[in-house]
Parts: sequence; structure tokens; C-alpha cells
Amino acid sequence: MFPQFKNHINNNLAFLNGKKLLVACSGGLDSVVLAHLCVANKMEIALAHCNFSLRGKESDGDAEFVKQLGENLDIEVFVEHFETKQYAEDQRISVQMAARELRYQWFEELLKIEGFDFVLTAHHADDSLETFIINLSRGTGIEGLSGIPEVNGNVVRPLLKFSRQEILEFAQDNDITWREDSSNAESKYLRNKIRHEIVPKLKELHKTMLQNFLNTQNHLQQTDALAINHLLEVKGKLFQYKEDQIFIKVKDLLELKPMEAYLYGLFKEYGFTEWDDIKHLLHAMSGKQVFSKTHCLLKDREFLILSELKNRVNQEFPVYLEGTPAESPVTLKLEPVQTLENPEKKTIFLDKEKLNFPLVLRNWEKGDYFYPFGMKGKKKLSKFFKDEKLDLISKEKQWLLCSNDEIVWVVGKRADERFKVEDSTQEIIKITQLT
Repeated sequence: MFPQFKNHINNNLAFLNGKKLLVACSGGLDSVVLAHLCVANKMEIALAHCNFSLRGKESDGDAEFVKQLGENLDIEVFVEHFETKQYAEDQRISVQMAARELRYQWFEELLKIEGFDFVLTAHHADDSLETFIINLSRGTGIEGLSGIPEVNGNVVRPLLKFSRQEILEFAQDNDITWREDSSNAESKYLRNKIRHEIVPKLKELHKTMLQNFLNTQNHLQQTDALAINHLLEVKGKLFQYKEDQIFIKVKDLLELKPMEAYLYGLFKEYGFTEWDDIKHLLHAMSGKQVFSKTHCLLKDREFLILSELKNRVNQEFPVYLEGTPAESPVTLKLEPVQTLENPEKKTIFLDKEKLNFPLVLRNWEKGDYFYPFGMKGKKKLSKFFKDEKLDLISKEKQWLLCSNDEIVWVVGKRADERFKVEDSTQEIIKITQLT
């Protein structure tokens, strides 16, 4: 196996040569063999072991084994202990997902702090087949059937072309010892059921089943690459970028065939995976929205407007006669004037004596109301927004200028009647929105 590994590195992963590499090592068969292969190939590596504290003394034994392996191979070893179950509870995720997140977060830290170039993991062809079956059973698009990527950012998997059997035979032929993880035999985990019950049956069908799978997966990866390139071209034509929003004409989306495939491909990276939600949005009334965990799609007449969802934090900025501070999201200019001019949306005129400085620039909040200039009585801001036909995104961006928590100006939209200039006004303040 070593000659094939060396050729694979030189022919397909030559960028690893001469780099500082971190090998993720559990102490199990696959990662121990990877460490031996890298050392035999004279690659500059260190080992990184995660103790997830899930199997008591067995977990501690794995950590000690990896430390000893490092001594035997004369390479540096990094070991980190994690409270995985507590992290899973805090994040409300599965223990398996918690272990994965903790693992890769730590790897990223080591890359930055210790100056490693890449992380190597020991995933192999059988792992890729198992992942394929898991994704197939859950329902997925072509990308879910394309297997584990050999290179994903700074994570590289140099054993993906090799089978578990090849790795085992190499270990046996070279008297390599490793640790067995008792949890790998438990059939309660979906991957283990697939590994021990389904994959052996598939291999019985064809002796070359695993190689046939790798060939099929390669074809799927190439097809996926073609689809990605085409979707990038379509996005370039359809997506109109305006500040932090993306506008897409509904008419253009309706002309795409097959529509469902295009909708999925165009919007999946923004967290939208339900084709029907977006398809129905195309025919919905203006104002209708659908949400993913990270983005909002709003139907606004002939456009869909795509925006990122941001955790809304109420902010306040003082506004003095000299104007707004540098960090303010809105720039206001305040100046005394002698006479009124024709007011515009970006300009208001106020009675200075009615104001208490510093004024405050803040986000709008539920329950806010004001007295619209030129009208009698108060009006809820939510009703004002509805009458103005403001969409959700525009409302989230709206700022209010206040005096003693009373709204003076819905900035750029409407002033408040209570602060208007009257015949008795002695000093007039003109406020202009510059940005």
C-alpha cells in the first residue's frame, strides 16, 4: 500500500509536500496507519488527539496510546480533553455532532497557533460509501451522493482512494498496533448498522463493488461540478446585488426549467432546501416571506428580495447639536436657521425649545407610536409602516430620532407634529439626513 500512497500524494496531493501537517489521530486503525504512512513518506507531521471523555478509562487509554505512538515515531503530539456531553446539552445537538464541532474547532486553533498548513484525516473509501448510504436513506441532492471531499479547505483526506481492507492488511503486514473503539461495535448508531449489516451484503453482490462505487462517485462529482458552474452563470445573470440585498426577478425564475431543480440549486447555500416554499412564493402576494435559519426571501411585486437575517440588537446613539458620532449608522447634520424651507423626506425643521439634548437615535421597537406631522392624533409605528408599504427588511433598517424617548422623526420618512415650528418659535433647528 505504501507505494500507492506515495504515488497518490505525489500525483494528486503534491501541495502537501514540504508543508507542516497535523494528523487527526484517534488511536484507531485508520489514523494510526495514516501516521505511519506519512512518516514513511518523510512528511512533516504532528498528531492531534481528541479525548471526548465519553468512554471513561477507555478514552484515557486512547490518549495515552497516541502519546506513546508519537514517541515511537519521534513526532509531536497534541492532546485536548473535551466535556462533550455538556457541550451537546448546551448547544442542544447530538453527542456525535458535538464531538465533530469540538474536534474541528480545536483543529482550527492548532492551525493558527502552531502554524500548521493542513489537517489530515484518515477517512477512506468505505467511510465514503457509508456516508453515501446514510445520505441516500435520508434524502439528498446530488451533492449528498458525491461522497466525502478529498480536499475541503485546509482539511485533506489522503486515504479516500483506499479501502478499509487495504488499510488493515498494511497494518498487519507491518506489525502495527492500534486501539479498538468499543462503540464502533454498537449497532444503535446508524453508521455502525450500515457498516456491519448493509455494506457486507452489498460487497457480496460484486467482488468489485467498492471500486465500482468509487467510479460512480467520481462521475457524480464531475456532474455536480458541471451543475455548480452552470448555476454560477445563471446567478450572474439573475441576481442583482444592491448593498446587502439581492434582487431576483420573479419572471426570470418562472422561466427556468426544470424550475424545482434551479430553485434548489440557486438558494440552497442560503439555507433554503424546501423547493415548494420558494415555488409558492413566486405566485404569492407582495409582502409574503419565507425564512431559512440564516436568510429571508421576500416577495415584493415583481422581485424576490434575499437578505441575511441578523440578530437584531437595539442600539442607541447620542445626537448633539454638533451632529451624530462617527460610529452612528445614520449621519445627521443639525444647524440653526432663520426661516423655513420646503421640507423634504431627508430634511425636517423643529422648534429647538421643545427638544432635550442630546437627542437619541435608536432602532424602532414594537409598541412605538408617534404623532405624524400634519395629522391629528397618534399612530402606531407598525400601522405607519404598513401604510407606507415597507417590507420587513426596510422596517428592520428604520431608525428613529427621539427626545426624552418621544419620537421626533421617523428618519427619512415623517416628522412628529409635537415638535413642529410654530408662530411662537424662537429658534429653528434644521436636521438633514446625509447618509
